[in-house]
Amino acid sequence: MSGRDLRQCLQNGLLVGDGAMATYLYQQGIPVGICYEELSLTQPDVIRSVHRAYYEAGARLIETNTYGANRERLERYGLAGKVTRINREAVAVARSAVDDDAFVVGSIGSILAGRVPHYDTEAYRDMYEEQATALLHAGVDGIVLETFLDLEELLLAVEVIRPLTDRPIIAQLALMEVARTRDAYTLDGAFAHLAKSGVDGVGFNCRLGPTELLRALEQTVMPTDLWISVFPNAGRLGLVDGNYEYQTSPAYFGESALRLREQGVRIIGGCCGTTPAHIRAMAESLRDLPPLPRVNPKNKTESSARRVPIHLRQRNKPTIVERVQREYTVIVELDPPKDLETSSFLEGAARLHAAGAAAITMADNSLATTRMSNMALGAIVKSQLGIDPLVHITCRDRNLIGQQSHVMGLHALGIDQVLVITGDPTRIGDLPGASSIYDVTSFELIRMLKQLNEGISFSGKPLKQRAQFVVGAAFNPHVRHLDAAVRRLEKKVEAGADFIMTQPVYDADGIRQIAEATAHLDIPVFIGIMPLTGYRNALFLHNEVPGIKIPSDVLERMKDLKGEEGRKMGVAIARELLDVAMAYFRGIYLITPFAYWQMTEELTRYVLRAKQNALVQSAGGQG
Repeated sequence: MSGRDLRQCLQNGLLVGDGAMATYLYQQGIPVGICYEELSLTQPDVIRSVHRAYYEAGARLIETNTYGANRERLERYGLAGKVTRINREAVAVARSAVDDDAFVVGSIGSILAGRVPHYDTEAYRDMYEEQATALLHAGVDGIVLETFLDLEELLLAVEVIRPLTDRPIIAQLALMEVARTRDAYTLDGAFAHLAKSGVDGVGFNCRLGPTELLRALEQTVMPTDLWISVFPNAGRLGLVDGNYEYQTSPAYFGESALRLREQGVRIIGGCCGTTPAHIRAMAESLRDLPPLPRVNPKNKTESSARRVPIHLRQRNKPTIVERVQREYTVIVELDPPKDLETSSFLEGAARLHAAGAAAITMADNSLATTRMSNMALGAIVKSQLGIDPLVHITCRDRNLIGQQSHVMGLHALGIDQVLVITGDPTRIGDLPGASSIYDVTSFELIRMLKQLNEGISFSGKPLKQRAQFVVGAAFNPHVRHLDAAVRRLEKKVEAGADFIMTQPVYDADGIRQIAEATAHLDIPVFIGIMPLTGYRNALFLHNEVPGIKIPSDVLERMKDLKGEEGRKMGVAIARELLDVAMAYFRGIYLITPFAYWQMTEELTRYVLRAKQNALVQSAGGQG
């Protein structure tokens, strides 16, 4: 540890912090994609030179090169077994780079790091304790918790680390917008919670530049008995001549340091994009200046509590979940066309609706093959034909930005019944060079849709209206171990799924097995039935589609049939399967093969005739 006391130093003066590590290393020629934290072991002289450059520029608070040196992050590089060693050596490298008048603080970054805000609390506790223990045993002067988008994760880290040490802890939030944390706390409320947690300092770092963080400070009631620290980015990252760069100049940082001091900030440094030149400009601006007291804004009326909007749009029809709880309910899949012509699709949708389908469900580029937008077609069938659409949402095709934009658009169109699927990889489709995104899993996307129902965006921002998504989960029973598939399905139910849609089933025993395996679930199951169109189609499904097996007697009945004869037999076999399915399930999911909507139209009428017959028999028995 340093010979000086960090608390005493900040009681009476300002401290200039250091600047960026990762972006500065990149500027020095270190490639992206490697583990920068490991460089403290493999190239300690490189890390030492960065620390020394910041020290010589005037920084007297040096952060260790350990921002991502937690077990979860290091595991991605095969380094999970080196957590203690990397953190310990990073402290030694930083200490050896500076003189005795500098403080070395251990940097601990958010483990969640901007991903979907759902995590195993106990696992995170263990990881924070492991990293903090290594840094503290190595002799840091304090701990800086930085780049936390979510207050609740930051509070968890403080709860774990505070009992380990009496050394100072500084807790820094990163903001997506000036007024709130990602998990929807106002900044007033967030810092009030942190003050109660036992930290010594609070503040901001990363994502935003000096002006935006100044604006956040001007609007926020900060705890007056805690230090304030601010480490802004060098502005916003922009594309210049084909390269991504930060444009904010050192001179501007020097001017900004004075404005931060006026807000009562005691520790002023830099984050992404800053260099020793930026730190030197700030150190020169602040040289020999005393700190100024914090003056909080007056007449604040906004509550510091976490807000949840209450405005809810009214439904005018029951959902498929509400319907299936009381009667046989048929949803029919009709895939969007692969070209620009829509008349056949719309005719089929209208006929299926007239036959009694409760909803028309549309895949989202099934089999990774490009099709017309199911959002657009869903809006057309809803507005022009009065049909309830149920659109699939794949994890494959959109990043998180596009995914939220897409579902917000669905909400605006009144399309609120959806099925979440992972999606086949693009390499099997008609554009194999396209990228598969998979920013989130199907479990995470289900949770995020239900989060919109709470009035909270994917990023944690409060919304002015709650969504009303009824979210379905896909279930593939065609696996070697059905119990494992059911356990996966249970996790989707835990994530918030409202109903289940299965892959097509072709044998009575399979239907009965699915009924038994899912009987304990408290949400409805729509059993999938897809009529065969001919012998070749049956052979393809039996031999080339993973998991699907067509019973030998069905193959025999389809043998050598094609065209109209094949489709006729396919419908007859599907009716027999429906007879079995309706004994176990009220939810029926009919899948239209190759746009032959006439087949699923006939099967829809068959199910609803069976429903009417059951009602008649029930009424006769009561009489």
